[in-house]
Amino acid sequence: MKVLVTGAAGFIGMYTVKALLSEGNEVVGMDNLNDYYMTQLKYDRLKLCGIETNEFVNGQLVQSVTNVNYRFLKLDLTDQAQLTSLFKDEKFDVVINLAGQAGVRYSIENPYAYAQSNLIGFLNLLENCRHYPVKHFVYASSSSVYGMNEKVPYAEEDKTDSPVSLYAATKKSNELMAHAYSKLYNIPTTGMRFFTVYGPWGRPDMAPFLFMNAILKDEPIKVFNHGHMKRDFTYIDDIVSGVVKIASHAPTGSVPFKIYNIGNSDPVDLMDFISAIETASGKKATLNMMDMQPGDVVATYADTSHLQRDFGYKPSTSIQDGINRFHEWFVQYVK
Repeated sequence: MKVLVTGAAGFIGMYTVKALLSEGNEVVGMDNLNDYYMTQLKYDRLKLCGIETNEFVNGQLVQSVTNVNYRFLKLDLTDQAQLTSLFKDEKFDVVINLAGQAGVRYSIENPYAYAQSNLIGFLNLLENCRHYPVKHFVYASSSSVYGMNEKVPYAEEDKTDSPVSLYAATKKSNELMAHAYSKLYNIPTTGMRFFTVYGPWGRPDMAPFLFMNAILKDEPIKVFNHGHMKRDFTYIDDIVSGVVKIASHAPTGSVPFKIYNIGNSDPVDLMDFISAIETASGKKATLNMMDMQPGDVVATYADTSHLQRDFGYKPSTSIQDGINRFHEWFVQYVK
């Protein structure tokens, strides 16, 4: 099948591109290569997929030097004209939207970035899927949509109307927008609620990267809510396994719309997570205990029974194994 992957220079995006290519699919990757975090990491991820240049002409496709089935272009979701031209020319079977502005705390500081990318950009994709029909539109949602929901584990049927950040609100909006387009235009759509993804090539604004970096440099780490937090840390290989399974099976019915949790379904205490990094690195962390931050929740915990029922999905990477692999990459990449 022919697949568009947006956010292809991102963490999950890069692994998704590689997984799709390994199965023989034709893939077009797209990313705006913004500077939310260090762009060199994004360029280096692209090079793993054979995109060797750091110089891009906006909207111009670049051929991979290692895989004839992969091309990449720099393009922003909000560029409606260029995006429409891409859809018209390429005629995609599947769209996997992993783009959008990420980060809970950053949404408090820069709300307009989220409105543009996560709302306007998302609408542009839906409109193009409407006018240039695709067999399946798959998109990244987030565990953050569960917000203040105190019931655990989180199930897809639970209430998601109490977001504690603008980021979460935009992700919930994406789900509602997708449902409307599934109902109005019979576009098969599936949302994926990711739970705290980590692993090699991960984002430098997230706790695994920040903690590993600080511990290796003998710098203190910020431990919010005095360590009384749990996260459903999910290794990148387990996440992408779910993404690829979902992408190849479009929902059906009068409203072809689905939502799945993709997580480890085994939440880890924050202090145990720090201990796993200490074990992998052979160094002791210096802890700076802090109060809860705005936009954070105390615990995330995925009920993945629907994904297991429909696709046989079951994560297999333990937290220590995953952190060991992350550490091995980190010490080689981060000089």
